[in-house]
Amino acid sequence: MAGATELADSVGELMDSPGGRLLLDIKAHLRRRVRLLAAAFGLTFVVCFPLTSMFIAWLIEPNRLPDDVNIIVLTPVEFILLQVKLAAYCGAFSVLVLLFGEGAWLGSKNPDLKQRMRELKATAPRPSATLVLTIVSSVALACLGVMYAWNLLTPMLLEYLTNDAQSAGLSTEWRLSGYVGFIANLAVASAIGFQAPVATLLVLRLQIASRSDVRKVRRHIWFSAFVLGAFLSPPDPLSLFLVAMPVILLFEAALIIDTITRKPVAE
Repeated sequence: MAGATELADSVGELMDSPGGRLLLDIKAHLRRRVRLLAAAFGLTFVVCFPLTSMFIAWLIEPNRLPDDVNIIVLTPVEFILLQVKLAAYCGAFSVLVLLFGEGAWLGSKNPDLKQRMRELKATAPRPSATLVLTIVSSVALACLGVMYAWNLLTPMLLEYLTNDAQSAGLSTEWRLSGYVGFIANLAVASAIGFQAPVATLLVLRLQIASRSDVRKVRRHIWFSAFVLGAFLSPPDPLSLFLVAMPVILLFEAALIIDTITRKPVAE
């Protein structure tokens, strides 16, 4: 109960700060951009939908499957529903990129933030530099997260789950939507989780919250990492741990980088 009260107090202080007002301004602006976001989602969905069949065919090639594993389709519409799911993932990613970029741009134009940056010339980057660095870092970390999922998580977890089932005398016939969804969920969870350092450094460098404020809610951020892993990763404890731990480590690394590269400012 005390932890919840402390968290509520910290959130209230943040929302009353210039950074909190900045977030509210961005929220109000994005509500007016619903049509643009819907158009971005729809366009990406239409472009990616025909490509999903090739991606699925590539995933189920025999050399990419564990030994003695067969892929089966249980319903007539399973394949097309899987295509819809993958295309929707692509559409959602395009919306997130648009939101991230526009949020950073609006933040760079916010009067309170501009004044704060003029006061902190030695520690705060220019708005344009912040926008470019944010987008580049976000895309690079998303790619790194997908590589982490594909090269480490996917083969390790598939081998573990396959051997576990086969050791119990079970035949390993996997449903198409379950197999592809397993891989896609790992990739999406890792791509989102690897945004932790970008989000943390933006919060600190744009003065939305101070370093001490972030450290106060550290345990809540750790818990949120595991909640994120539970929602986005496949439903097994090993996947949850392997998705959540990089988020926590990258968050802590961002705090260390900020401590080393920037002097503390007056609270």
